[in-house]
Amino acid sequence: MSNIHTIEERDPSPNLVNLYPICIDHGSGSWLWDTQGRAYLDFLAGYCACSLGHGHAGMVQAISEQAARLALVPRVFDHSGLTPYLNHLTRFSGYEKAVLMNSGAEAVETAIKAARRWAYRVKGIVEQQAEIICFTDNFHGRTLGMISMSATTSARDDFGPLMSGFRLVDYGDLEATAAAVSPNTCAILVEPVQGRGGVVFPPDGFLRGLRELCDANQILLLCDEVQSGMGRTGYRFAHEVEGIRADGVALGKSLSAGFYPISAFLADRALLDVFTPGSHGSTFGGNALACAIAEAALSELENQSLIERARTLGNRVLSQLAGMDRFPVRAIRARGLWFALEIDPAAGKARTYCERLIEAGLLCDATAGNSIRFSPPLTVSEEELDRAFAILNAVLKE
Repeated sequence: MSNIHTIEERDPSPNLVNLYPICIDHGSGSWLWDTQGRAYLDFLAGYCACSLGHGHAGMVQAISEQAARLALVPRVFDHSGLTPYLNHLTRFSGYEKAVLMNSGAEAVETAIKAARRWAYRVKGIVEQQAEIICFTDNFHGRTLGMISMSATTSARDDFGPLMSGFRLVDYGDLEATAAAVSPNTCAILVEPVQGRGGVVFPPDGFLRGLRELCDANQILLLCDEVQSGMGRTGYRFAHEVEGIRADGVALGKSLSAGFYPISAFLADRALLDVFTPGSHGSTFGGNALACAIAEAALSELENQSLIERARTLGNRVLSQLAGMDRFPVRAIRARGLWFALEIDPAAGKARTYCERLIEAGLLCDATAGNSIRFSPPLTVSEEELDRAFAILNAVLKE
């Protein structure tokens, strides 16, 4: 790949120093092409965002038609796409209300603000004393509020002072979570799957245990499903695998199938009615273009039965992964169309394996715990899955 442009030739920005040495130009379906014309199977899909793949004709049409019709009006006005989309989203999700924002971090920030106001106005916690329990190895975003919940030094260092009001406990440790509960605890915020943490699933019964703990102590259970929601794991929301219902759910990424920034915080009226006019909002949140795009994405998700399809194809993924439980792979984690291979440190760095896979035509990424993460579009074909695993097997055997 000697004809690849170097990072320095493309852009001297420090934000680009960790890029893989390819430059993407265009895409279609599960495929991306670089500026040199080389094709890659996209098994990252915008970190779970591009659930319908690239260049989806229905999404392109929805964007074009709405952009020509109306993109944005001030929040003091309604627009013709807002109520229909909110009705569709709440009907799909089973929650009574939704607050539309832009990024996943904003959706989680909305959850925190709602929980704190609920703490003071409903539960009766003394003002400024509310606490939220969160978990190690989490990733909720990069705003100051989000990194205040993080234990990752690269995310926190030299960005203080950070926000107070968070208690951090080990992910998956129900006993430690129960011990962290105090009279000031208003919510537990959890990722049902820690995506950036290495596609890590909690122990069986953990989410159900959190639900019971919250019920026993008048605590809100809030789930960050920005990556895991909207069918990624073969369930509408990943926390539903244990048959529970969260009090609030943060969504983003695939809410628009990756075509436009839109996010949402979903909850029932008992929680979201704490917001009063002027207390929360966003200039672009719920704008006309975003609603049209998100409506098209949600309709496609339902009409093509992509949630059920992800669960079915997940079985194919599991069967392919079954033969990979050998050196250099130390652990395999998978559910639906989301999986990770943890590389034994004795075999080298996950990043090195990612570079080899990309060279072989399969896009993936290294993440926490020396793991390689994969999240193909929900529209990926069986043949594309098989081709990806053929590449993966070949590289692991090198």
